[in-house]
Amino acid sequence: MPLPLSGLLVVSLEQAVAAPMCTCRLADAGARVIKVERPEGDFARSYDKLAAPTSPRGSAEGESAYFVWLNRGKESLVLDLARADDKALLAAMLAKADVFVQNLKPGAVAKLGFPLDELRRAHKRLVICSISGYGEDGPYAARKAYDMLVQAESGLASVTGGPEAPARVGVSVCDIAAGMNAYEAILAALYARERTGEGAAISISMFDAMAEWMAVPLIQYEGGAPPKRMGLAHTSIAPYGAFKTKDGADILISIQSDREWRVLAEKVLGDKALAADPAFATNVERVKRRGETDARVAAVFGATHEAALTKKLAENDIAFCPRQRHRRSRGPSAAAPHRDRDALGRRQLPRAARAQRRHATPLRRRARARRAHRQDLG
Repeated sequence: MPLPLSGLLVVSLEQAVAAPMCTCRLADAGARVIKVERPEGDFARSYDKLAAPTSPRGSAEGESAYFVWLNRGKESLVLDLARADDKALLAAMLAKADVFVQNLKPGAVAKLGFPLDELRRAHKRLVICSISGYGEDGPYAARKAYDMLVQAESGLASVTGGPEAPARVGVSVCDIAAGMNAYEAILAALYARERTGEGAAISISMFDAMAEWMAVPLIQYEGGAPPKRMGLAHTSIAPYGAFKTKDGADILISIQSDREWRVLAEKVLGDKALAADPAFATNVERVKRRGETDARVAAVFGATHEAALTKKLAENDIAFCPRQRHRRSRGPSAAAPHRDRDALGRRQLPRAARAQRRHATPLRRRARARRAHRQDLG
């Protein structure tokens, strides 16, 4: 059975994380994705050398973890867009493409000879998606935008970490959010094209992606209760967070409803009176009394061994998990999704293996791919 986007051609002038995240999802869904790289290659290739399934960790043969994760299933083509013949090849590719994605600095694609408004006029069905840090225009448009900077400027860092200092989310969440927004917008544009025959020009920014995510903290701030940094606790819910067992394990719980609280209090904490106490009956009241609420939970958890506690939590359908540094919960694909599955969960060993070999190929040898693409495009 063909994948949903089989038969679509995506050309992407991309680097780093945001645009590769978007086009990786398009490739997973069946599109043919041609990743155009500058002669020195996507700089994400050199982030680290840790992704080496058959080599010792950190060895010279390793590849960048981010690069391997985000570029599976794509074709890589090196073009020097200062050269007329390489510009002509890109133009020929765009003439046949369904989607063009780019995340160069705003205005850079036009300077290379491909103004986006001209592409729209020349190719009516082409869906163009531009991803930037702060948008295509405005006072911040020309500024470089990296994930940590956007986390700080959007306010995300102000609600992340513990009381002592702001913290960065441990993955490139702004890049990832922008890439997923771009993927969603492209799918919507392709659906609209089926009805209208018209492509689209889409603009996605990392800052806008985070501004949307920060809506709840903003509403809380405007309501007079700005959220505080609370580590694994939750500014709006109690009990919520990590509690230590008698044998030293950290167990995380998240009580999302008043019904769950009553079950926790009576069945797990063994306190019927607490379950019926109006001072703790609603989440609003428990948050007001967070210290006492957490203390009641901590006292019982701290007197119970992990095995007995988790058994009781599971039996009473209370959401919980042990705190672990990394958990491989679904076999090899959970730890290395680039190796054997696509985003739809289908096993794709041959395709993933081809992508892995392709991206391990030295850049100088990929010049032969350029000739192949010229022949492919006629």
